[in-house]
Amino acid sequence: MAGTRALLVIDMLNDFVKERGTLVVPGANERLPQFKKRIDEAREKGEIVIYVCDNHRPDDPEFEKWPPHCIEGTWGAEVVDELNPQESDFKVRKRRYSAFFGTDLDLLLKELGVETLVLTGLVTNICVMCTAIDAAMRGYKLEVVKDCVVALDEEMNKFALKEMEEVLGAKIV
Repeated sequence: MAGTRALLVIDMLNDFVKERGTLVVPGANERLPQFKKRIDEAREKGEIVIYVCDNHRPDDPEFEKWPPHCIEGTWGAEVVDELNPQESDFKVRKRRYSAFFGTDLDLLLKELGVETLVLTGLVTNICVMCTAIDAAMRGYKLEVVKDCVVALDEEMNKFALKEMEEVLGAKIV
């Protein structure tokens, strides 16, 4: 596989992005053109593209905190059509905030020789930041694409970006 960089597209799923989704992140749908552009750029540069997808069982304990969302096998758990993965892309399903927790993401990245993770997706201060923390603990270099992350509100977005930059050493691009 090409390169030592991987673009992670975190939770760009129907339930979070589309109007009839069960846990819509305000502003996510409007950012789709920026996401598409960044994904296209990654492919042109030969970067690895990995879609990280929330994927819950119907009785997931997380639903005590959040409304049921991204239930395995449903429309809500699918990547939005505008950002549809290609055959050369990878997909990692997760049940918790971090893309590393209980998944084979770290093994996949090691097999592909990835050193730098470029983070995009939802939600900046939840799944993106938890993934960034776990990535930093594993020694990955981090970049966060500022116009390709969305939080539930702008204050939390700014907080998370600042934390990832100052605490984790992420480069905000």
